[in-house]
Amino acid sequence: MTNTRLINNFFLTILHDHIISYPTPKNLSYHWSFGALSGICLIIQILSGLFLSMHYVPDINLAFASVEHIMRDVNNGWLVRYIHSNGASMFFFVIFFHIFRNIYFGSYLYPRIQLWISGIIIFFLLMAIAFMGYVLPWGQMSFWGATVITNLFSAIPIYGSTIVEWLWGGFSVDQATLNRFYSFHFFLPFILAAVAFIHLALLHNVGSSDPLALDSNSSSVHPAMINFFPYFYVKDLYATFIFLFIFSYFVFFIPNVLGHPDNYIEANSMVTPAHIVPEWYFLPFYAILRSIPNKLGGVIAMILSILSLLVFPLFNSNKKAPNFRNIYTFIIWVFASNFILLGWIGQQPVEEPFTTIGMFCTIFYFSIIFFILPTLSFFSNFTYNFKVLNLYFIIIQKFLNKLYFDLNNRILVITTLFDFYIEKLKKIKNDFF
Repeated sequence: MTNTRLINNFFLTILHDHIISYPTPKNLSYHWSFGALSGICLIIQILSGLFLSMHYVPDINLAFASVEHIMRDVNNGWLVRYIHSNGASMFFFVIFFHIFRNIYFGSYLYPRIQLWISGIIIFFLLMAIAFMGYVLPWGQMSFWGATVITNLFSAIPIYGSTIVEWLWGGFSVDQATLNRFYSFHFFLPFILAAVAFIHLALLHNVGSSDPLALDSNSSSVHPAMINFFPYFYVKDLYATFIFLFIFSYFVFFIPNVLGHPDNYIEANSMVTPAHIVPEWYFLPFYAILRSIPNKLGGVIAMILSILSLLVFPLFNSNKKAPNFRNIYTFIIWVFASNFILLGWIGQQPVEEPFTTIGMFCTIFYFSIIFFILPTLSFFSNFTYNFKVLNLYFIIIQKFLNKLYFDLNNRILVITTLFDFYIEKLKKIKNDFF
């Protein structure tokens, strides 16, 4: 009776099929826990943001004061605010590691191309939400960061200035801008949650990849599958505890280490900060933007630096695990190191030698994606195809040798029979005559 109720209950069936008995490769490491951690970060951000919105006032004259009110007067308001602000940083930490893991282990390859694309869409939405959320405290860096970033749309030919005025709701970053950013910052996380649900559905449709790429062929069945519960549930739970410990350390001991001190000064349109920088998770893309002398070119390069992640499934079609692709592994580590270096350059002033290093790192960033990896993929596939072709030649050669051997044997047999009959005829002739 219990089994019948479990099967007939829609929600329990989903719980059973997608969490309890979901087939998972048994050789997954803790690198695969970052996906679950990103979901936890999303839940933390939505809940903490909901509580903050109860006391926040989206008014240019009261926004900064309302944040201070949350910090000083609301019961445990400081805790909710620090959880939300540091939660954004933790979210990007987890997302960056999650993306790197997918690139390193080749999890973007067929049949997970749609899964990879949905992940990049999530990354885009997350960056937009984080940018608009950074504007809401209405500090100096919030105001001038919004001014600089929104001004980038003016580089669009013909309609650029119109788009900027539409974003601002006027002729400068003002009350209308703050209202719009607050509305979108509150609304878009629910869209992000919906896309994350689609991302999870696509994952469960094709199944998880594994470090050894044993499931490279979608038509094959993974040789070692176990249930998600309790094995990987416990593994993800352990990773969650470690993550919450690190998160708590940031919240309770160093809550402002990842922020900018100028953002504790109320926004003033008449005073420009000496050095305008975005939050740390935007710094690599900000460095790419600054490395191009042309404004439009810089905007295109910055957008392309994210969109270029979509081309990964087009290359690197060699489905071997990274353990068997030493050159690819080395290049991916160099790519990650170059990305970190871009982040360091993004927070430095616009002067030598930082501008030259930034230009070099930007060129290297795009060279890896659009030249080095495709070239490596081509030669890897060429080598693989050459090996396959060589195998075909060996098979054909063996077949021809066998055919030649059989033909020689047949000719030898025919020749022997022919000689035998000739001898017989000669004998008959001698006997007759």
